[in-house]
Amino acid sequence: MFGAATAAYQIEGGWNADGKGWSMWDYIVRTDPTHIADNRTGDIAANSYNLYKRDVEMLKELGAKVYRFSISWPRILPYGRANYVNPYGVAYYNALIDELLANGITPFVTMYHWDLPQNLSEQGGWQNEDIVGWFEAYARVLYQHFGDRVKHWLTINEPYIHCYQGFVTTRHAPRWHLPATGFYECGRHILLAHAKAYHLYQNEFKSQGGQVGIVLSMDWAYPDTDSEDDAEAVKDYFAFHLGQFMDPIFTEQGNYPQRLIDRVANRSMSQGFSTSRLRPFSQEQIDLIKGTSDFLALNHYTSDIVYRNDSVIGMFEVPSFSDDAGFGTYKHPSWPTSSSLWLVEHAEGFYNLLLYIKDTYNSPTIYVTENGFSTGTGLNDDGRVQYLRNYLTALSDAIAAGVDVRGYCAWSLMDNFEWAFGYIPRFGLYEVDIDDPGRPRTPRKSALVYKEIISTRTIDWEYNPDPYAEANNSVSLRPYLFIISVALLNVTVAWSPKGGLPLGDQATVTKTLIYDKAET
Repeated sequence: MFGAATAAYQIEGGWNADGKGWSMWDYIVRTDPTHIADNRTGDIAANSYNLYKRDVEMLKELGAKVYRFSISWPRILPYGRANYVNPYGVAYYNALIDELLANGITPFVTMYHWDLPQNLSEQGGWQNEDIVGWFEAYARVLYQHFGDRVKHWLTINEPYIHCYQGFVTTRHAPRWHLPATGFYECGRHILLAHAKAYHLYQNEFKSQGGQVGIVLSMDWAYPDTDSEDDAEAVKDYFAFHLGQFMDPIFTEQGNYPQRLIDRVANRSMSQGFSTSRLRPFSQEQIDLIKGTSDFLALNHYTSDIVYRNDSVIGMFEVPSFSDDAGFGTYKHPSWPTSSSLWLVEHAEGFYNLLLYIKDTYNSPTIYVTENGFSTGTGLNDDGRVQYLRNYLTALSDAIAAGVDVRGYCAWSLMDNFEWAFGYIPRFGLYEVDIDDPGRPRTPRKSALVYKEIISTRTIDWEYNPDPYAEANNSVSLRPYLFIISVALLNVTVAWSPKGGLPLGDQATVTKTLIYDKAET
C-alpha cells in the first residue's frame, strides 16, 4: 500500500481547542520560544484540526490507500490519566477515521508521536517507570473508542530519536539534560510500555481483528576505513541505535544486544559506578517484551559513514550515551544534500538496511512508515522528486530480493512544524502557506510524480510535470487506487543515470517485478 504520514503536534493546531490539555511541546514553545529556529509554534501548524477533510481529499488526489497519522494523547486525555476522556477529542478522531474509510483509505494510527501530556512530564515522564501503566491505560482508551475501525496500531514513534533528542542533545521536549542515564531509562520504559499495550490488545481486544507494532528508526552505516576499529564502530552503531529496541522484541532470546550490555557496563565500571548505567531487564521483563510486534514499522531517511579513532577521544561528555557508543559519523560529500544538515540522499543505504533487517531478524513484515526529503519553500522540489524515485527503486529491488515490505508512506503529506527547526525545512508533498490564516495546501512537483508512480506503477524518469501550471489551472489530481502488495502484481521500474544514485547498471533499464505478498 502506498500512502503518506503525518503527526499530531506537527499538523493539527487547535492546541487548546475543545478541552485539549497541554503537551510538553506546548510548554516548551511558551517557556523557551527562542529554542525554535524560527520562533514559531505548533499552535495552528497546518490547522488539520479544522481542515482534516481537505487532508483526506489530498490523499485521494494522490491515489493513496493508507494514511499514517498520530493521536494526540492530551487531546484524548487532557490530564494524561484515563480517569477523564475528552469527548471532543474522541469526536475529532472519529470524524477523521470515518472520513478516511469513506474514501477507501486505511488508517495506520500511531498512539504516541512525542506529544506527552505536560502534567505527566512534570511527574517524570519517560524517566518515571509509572509511565508504563499510564501508557497502557491510554492504549485501552484508544482500543475502546477506535478499535472497531482501526486495524493497524503503532504504539510509539522512534524511541531512539525521542530519547536521544529529549535527554542527551536536549533539542526536543522535555529538554532534560540527563546524558549518563536519561537515554537508557527512557528507552527501557518505552519498551515496557509498548509491551504492555501489545499484550493488552492480545488479551482483551484481539477480537477486533487488528495488529499492533512499534515504529523504529534507522539509518544505514558504512565504515570509514577497512580498520578493525571502524568495523567494530559500525557494529556498535547498529547495537546502540536499532539493536537496543529491535533485539528485545524481534529476536528469539530477547533482551538488549550483548555488545551494548558489555560496552555500557565496562564504561560504567571504569567511571566508578558500582553498577551499569544501563539497567538490566529481569527475565520476566525480557519475556514480557519479546515477540510484542505483529510487524515492524520502519522509518528511514539517510546514511552515515562511521569511524572510531583518536579524534573520538574527548569528543563527548563523560559519562554519556554518546561516549558509551564511542564513534563519530559524517556524510559523504558526494551524497546530495537537503535543507536539513542531517539528511542526505543515498538510496543504496535503504536497500542495504532492508536486507540487513531481513537477514538479522528473521524477515519480519515491514511497513515503511516514514521516508522523505527536506527542501525549502516553492513547488519545484526536484531534490525530493529525485529522492523519491531513487528510494522507491531501492525499495523495489529489496522486495525482489525477498524483503517482506507490505507498504510505504512518504514523509510528509504536507509541510509541518519540524520540531526545533520550526517551519524552515519543508518535507511536504503539498506546500502549506504557513503565513496564510487559511493554511492553503498546494501540490508540489513531488506530489504529481508520486501520483504518477502510484497510478502507473512505474518510475518514469522522463515525466516532468509543471506544478505551477497545475496550481494556476486549478486542476485537481485525479484519484487513483493503488495497492502495492497484492498477489502477482506486476510493477515496472525504469531509471536512467541522471536519477542520482541508481541501483544497477548505469544505462536505462526496465525491469518487471512480480510480488507474491498477500495484502494485510
